[in-house]
Amino acid sequence: MQTIRGFRDILPEHITLWQKVEREAADLFESFGYREIRIPILEKTELFARSIGETTDIVEKEMYTFEDRKKDKLTLRPEATASICRAYIQHKLYASEPVQKFYLFGPMFRRERPQKGRYRQFYQIDAEVFGVESAYIDSELIFLLNELFKRLGLTGLSAHINSLGCPECRPAYQQALLDFLGERKETLCTDCKRRIEKNPLRVLDCKVETCREALKGAPTTVDHLCEACDDHFKTVRASLIRQGVDFKVDHALVRGLDYYTRTAWEIQTTSLGAQSAVAGGGRYDRLVEELGGPATPAIGFAIGFDRLVEVMDQLGTKGEEKALDLFIVPLGNAAMDLSYHWSCDLNREGVRTDTDFRGKSMKALMKRANKLNARYVLIAGENELKENKAILRNMDTKEQTDIPVDSLVTDLVNIFK
Repeated sequence: MQTIRGFRDILPEHITLWQKVEREAADLFESFGYREIRIPILEKTELFARSIGETTDIVEKEMYTFEDRKKDKLTLRPEATASICRAYIQHKLYASEPVQKFYLFGPMFRRERPQKGRYRQFYQIDAEVFGVESAYIDSELIFLLNELFKRLGLTGLSAHINSLGCPECRPAYQQALLDFLGERKETLCTDCKRRIEKNPLRVLDCKVETCREALKGAPTTVDHLCEACDDHFKTVRASLIRQGVDFKVDHALVRGLDYYTRTAWEIQTTSLGAQSAVAGGGRYDRLVEELGGPATPAIGFAIGFDRLVEVMDQLGTKGEEKALDLFIVPLGNAAMDLSYHWSCDLNREGVRTDTDFRGKSMKALMKRANKLNARYVLIAGENELKENKAILRNMDTKEQTDIPVDSLVTDLVNIFK
C-alpha cells in the first residue's frame, strides 16, 4: 500500500522543523492578541462556492467534492478563510466581542498537479481579523508576516502590495479593463475568454504566458480608486515605511479569490536566490455579510507551510530536538519491572525518560541509548539490584554514580532539576 498521489507522510525526523515554525508563529501571533481556532476539514460545498467564487479555478477544477449518503454536497476545505467566517457567524462571535483575531494551523486540499513543493494535501498557517476597518490592521498583518519570516531566518523579504478597490470604485475599473481586454480577446486563453464575461479581474490572475503578455499595459486598480480606498492604501504604505517593511506596489497582484477588496499582498523572499512567494493575504470586507452574517470588515493571510519548511530546510535551518534526559538499561526481568515504574514516575516528574522492554543485551541497549542521544543511562542488573542500587552513567564524561533503589526516583528528580 502506498500514499495517494499528491499526499505524503511527514516523518518524525522531519517534524521538528514544522514544530519550530508552529512555536514561533504561535508565540508571535499571541503576543499581538491572536487566539488559536480549529475548524472542520469538511464543509458544505456551497460555503466555498459562495465565498471563493464559482468562476475560480479552485471551485471549477480543484476542489475535492462528493455527495454523502443523504446526497448533500460536501467539500474538503481548499482554504481556511471561508470556514473561519462560517464559525464566526454560526457562533455569533461578533456579539461577545466586535474585534476578533484568530490563527490556525492545518491541512487544506486541492486537486492540483503534484510537483515539488506542491501537494494535494498541503498545510497552511492562517490568521484572520474581524471587526477592524482601519488600514493599520492591514499593515499589522503584513508586518506580522515579515517579522515571523525574519525570526525563522528568511532573508531578502519583500511585500508585494496592491489595492483592489471596493464596490464603489471597482465597477469603473472593471469597465476600463473590459475595454482593454476587448481589443485583445483573441490572444487570451479559453478560460480567460470565459472569465471576461463573469469576472474580468480573474484574467489578471491567469498564469498562461500568452495572457500575461497580452495584459502588458493594462489599466491598474490603483489609478481607479475612490477617495476612501486611496486614503486607505496611502495609510498602509506610510505605516509600512515607518516600520521599515520593504514593499513594492505590484499592479498585477489581484490574488486568486473573488472575496478580496482593498489591500491584497504577497510576501516574497530571495533566500534561495530566485524570488519565491511564501505567503499572501488581503482584505475581504463583504464576505461575512455575503455568508449571512452582519456587515463586518475582515482581513487575513495564509502561509504556505510546506513551501516555508522547504525553504528553511534548504537554508540548513534545524528543528529543536529535545534531548532525552535518561535511558534506563534493564538487565533481567526484575529490573525490567522496576524500569517500567521508574520510567512512568520520572516522566510524570518532568524527567524525559525512556527504556526498552525487549530483553536485549547491555551492549545493544547502550547502543540504543547513544542513538537516542540520552544524556545519562541508568543501569539496573541483577548484581546491582542485589546491592539495592542502580548505576547512573553520564554519557559525555562516563562518570558513574550509585543511586539507592529505595530513593531512586526522588534522587534522580533532584539531579535533573
